[in-house]
This record gives sequence, C-alpha cells and structure tokens, in this order.
Amino acid sequence: MVFSKILISWYLKNKRDLPWRKTREPYRIWLSEIMLQQTRIEQGLPYYNQFIAAFPSVFDLAEAPQEKVLKLWQGLGYYSRARNLHETAKKVATEFNGKFPKSFKELKKLKGVGDYTAAAIASISYNEPVAVVDGNVYRVLSRFFEVETSINSTAGIKEFKELASELLDKNNPSNFNQAIMEFGALQCKPRNPLCESCPLNSGCLALKNGKIKELPVKLKKTKVKKRYFNYLVPISEENETLIKQRSGKGIWHGLYEFPLIETEEAWKPGVTLSEEKINELVGTKNYTLSLYNEQPVIHKLSHQHIYTHFWMVKMENLGVEAVPLQKILEYPVPVLIANFLEETALENYSL
Repeated sequence: MVFSKILISWYLKNKRDLPWRKTREPYRIWLSEIMLQQTRIEQGLPYYNQFIAAFPSVFDLAEAPQEKVLKLWQGLGYYSRARNLHETAKKVATEFNGKFPKSFKELKKLKGVGDYTAAAIASISYNEPVAVVDGNVYRVLSRFFEVETSINSTAGIKEFKELASELLDKNNPSNFNQAIMEFGALQCKPRNPLCESCPLNSGCLALKNGKIKELPVKLKKTKVKKRYFNYLVPISEENETLIKQRSGKGIWHGLYEFPLIETEEAWKPGVTLSEEKINELVGTKNYTLSLYNEQPVIHKLSHQHIYTHFWMVKMENLGVEAVPLQKILEYPVPVLIANFLEETALENYSL
C-alpha cells in the first residue's frame, strides 16, 4: 500500500539514532518499550543506558535486588513498571532459560506486557506481522483518515487496532511499526505538526477539512484527586534519621519515605500537626518540630496531585531502626523526596 511505503521511506531517511534501533535482541527491545510507556524518549534514553550498563543481560536484571532496580528507576515514574520489569526478568531467566517468548500471544503472558508492548517486541525482534497502536499511531491515523471515534473508548481502541492491522506492511512489520510511531513523534506532532513538509499531506483528510487540531478525540479523564502529605524528617544527635519502605497497592510501592502524616485538608499557617501522631511515628515526646517549607511542594501524577510539607524533627536519639544520614541517598525514594534531599544535602546535615 502507498501509505505504508511512504511511511517506511520517510522513516529510513529521518529516524533518530537510538541504541535499541541497532539491535533486534528481545531483551533490549523489551527494556526500551517498557521504559518508554507513557515516557518521552528524551527522558527515557539515559535510564535505558544506565540499565544496560548495570544489567547487560536479562540474567543480570533477574539477579539484582529490587532496591537496586528501583533506585536506578528513580525519577522515571510509574514505578509498577520497574517492579513488573524485575518480575518478568526473573521469570524469563528461570523458566525460559533467558529466552523471551517468540510470539505476540506468548509475550502477552509476561507481567507488564500488554498489546502494544507485545506487538512491538514480536514485530521488531521476530518480524511477526502484528500492528502496534500507541499515542503516536492514534494521532497519525485519526488525522490522515479523519477518524473521530474517541481513542480511549472501547469502540475506538477496536477501530484503530483494525485500521493499523489493515495498513501494516506484512513483509516488513518491524520497519512499518517503528516508522508510524516515529512519524507521529517527529512529523505528525501533537502540537505544531509539520503539515507543509508532510509526505502524506495530499491524502490527509484532517488537513483537507481543517481538523488537525481537533484530532485525535479523547474522552475526558476522571477528576484528579488532591492529597496532602506531611513528611516528618527526624534528625538525631547521632546524625541519623528514619525512613520506611512503602507497602500496599498505592503509589510508590517498594520505595522509601520519611514518616508520613496524610491529612484530609491542606496545612494552614498556625495549624499544628497531631502531637499524638508525631509521638507514635518518631517514638518519643522529646523533640523540636519546625516547618521546612511554608509553600507546599506540588507533585503531579496522572491521577492525583500531592501537596507536601516537610517538617524537621530534631531529637536526641532514634533507636534501632535509625538510618545514618550519610546512607540516605542509597535508598530508592519518590522524586519529591529525592528533590528534597538534593536541596537540603541532608546526608551532610549535622545538629
């Protein structure tokens, strides 16, 4: 089909020089695709390089402690990806002798691997003719064919998957899939697409009908939840602090944080935190409490915004669970705590 040929021709001339494009090794393709889920290439590239340096093979990743994996992932967000990455590496290393499944159907059985990731690995590593559909693909197809079905509706997901499959170059699925994604990233961009120089502009229905800015159509997201965090930062005379690993199914599972008091409302000047709760968290009534930041640090996630205050809690000693301040940077922490540590240089703090 002309559409496919034009895209592949454009791709071969304009593709970016990226490390995972120089290989078909399933481990490296899988690693890059997991990292680039909901992440821009510019942000994900240094993390990919760090992971390859630390874990050159799936066996190296499988054998690594989870804390090391999370620490290297720190700042990339969506930490469930890192946990799933680690679990899948262990499964591939132990159950499949380090060899990834070779079909779309079997790849989908791996933890953290959905339709898109399985299609990318299957087509790029094994040349299986299965189409990828990601945000870039939705944008290119919705504009070129003027498809107004919402891309995050059940009907839309089905329609775009069928359309992408019809257009797929069955003899060259690897290049086609990479071409349409790259085309969406560099040419048919979300804002300010390069329509004048677009090799597909003569057949683009959205361009013809003045609907480029309106497509793709996406249903409105659910309301963002606001949360209010108060982190207690204990500091003892022995230059120690307290941190704890988060558990449960909420955000940041497996990462470390300071003792936390979450409130229903935002903190206001003149309002004090619950003494009973502070005593419970730091294990003593003998402390000096001071607010570090009057204006909250606002950390925005896709589904919630977290308003955070840090409170310095100075005391004599912290007991057996204390962590030396000098070691605080060794632990994987949420990015808002990492930023706080960088700003305060807490590892060098001294009473």
